[in-house]
Amino acid sequence: MPEEVTRAEEAKPRVAFLGLGHMGGPMAVNLVKAGYDVVGFDVVPAALEAARGHGIPVAASAAETIPGADVVLTMFPSGQHVLDAYRGGDGQPGLLEAAAPNTMFLDCSTINVDEAREAARLALDAGHRSVDAPVSGGVVGAEAGTLTFMVGALQEDFETVRPLFDVMGKRAVLCGEHGAGQAAKVCNNLILGVSMIAVSEAFVLGEKLGLTHQALFDVASAASGQCWALTTNCPVPGPVPTSPANRDYQPGFAGALMAKDLRLALNALQSTGVAARMGPLASDIYDAFAAEGGAGRDFSGIITDIRDKSGQ
Repeated sequence: MPEEVTRAEEAKPRVAFLGLGHMGGPMAVNLVKAGYDVVGFDVVPAALEAARGHGIPVAASAAETIPGADVVLTMFPSGQHVLDAYRGGDGQPGLLEAAAPNTMFLDCSTINVDEAREAARLALDAGHRSVDAPVSGGVVGAEAGTLTFMVGALQEDFETVRPLFDVMGKRAVLCGEHGAGQAAKVCNNLILGVSMIAVSEAFVLGEKLGLTHQALFDVASAASGQCWALTTNCPVPGPVPTSPANRDYQPGFAGALMAKDLRLALNALQSTGVAARMGPLASDIYDAFAAEGGAGRDFSGIITDIRDKSGQ
C-alpha cells in the first residue's frame, strides 16, 4: 500500500498556478492539500502573501513558475491578460516560449469566446496542449472544492486534466472543442443575470401587492417560477438562510463580475447576430448597478436598486 501511494503521488503533474485572487487562491490551496506540487504567482502582493499563509509555494515572477511545470493554470481577469501572458512582451518571453514542449495550458479565466480560441491557437502553434475551463460556483465553491468546470478541449486533453477538476470542483462538463467552455459559460451567465433581475422584480412587485417574502417564495419555488436565482441565491433575506441577502449582500458573486460576464455575453450575441433583447438589457442594468455602488456587492443586491427606483 505505501508503494502504491508513492507511485500515485509521483504521477501527479507539477502545476504552475498564475492568478491567486479570490477564486484562484482557494483553488490552488485545494490542489496543495491534495498533494499536488504547485508553484504560484500573482501580480498583487496581498494575494501572494495570502497564498503563502495558506501553504502555497510562490515564485518571484510568472516566468519562474514555469520550469518543470506539466500544467500551466491561469486564472486572470480578462482575455487580454491571458493573451499577453502567453505571448510575452517588452523583451520578456511569454509563458508559451518558456514552457517545455507539450505543456498543458489550462485557462480557467472567464473571457471572450474568440479570445479563448485565439489562446488555444497560440498554444497549439507553440507545440503545447490547450484547455479552456471557466468555472461556476463563486468564492464559496472555490473554497469548498465544489466548482463546476465548463470545458473546451480535445477528449484526450480533458481526460488528462480531469483529476485536477476532481480536486477543485464537483463537476466538469466537456462542452466541445477549444472555446466551447467559454461559450457555455456566457450562455449560462446570460440566463443567470436575466433570471436574477426577473426574480428581484417579482419580489418588489410582491411587496407592493402585500405579499410576504415567504409566501411568494413558497409558491414560486414549487411552481413554474422555480430557478437557481430564487431557490439558492434568493435576493431577499429569510427564505434561503445561506443566500447573500442574509448578510447584507456580501458576495458571493459580485455585481462587477456579473456585469463583466454579461458584457462577454453581449459580445457573443453581437458577433453571432442573435436577435436578443433581454441579454443586452440585463447587461445595461448590471453595468449601471456596478457603476453606482454595486460592484462589490452580491449581484442579487440588484433588488435594492429596483426598490430604490420603485420609490420604496
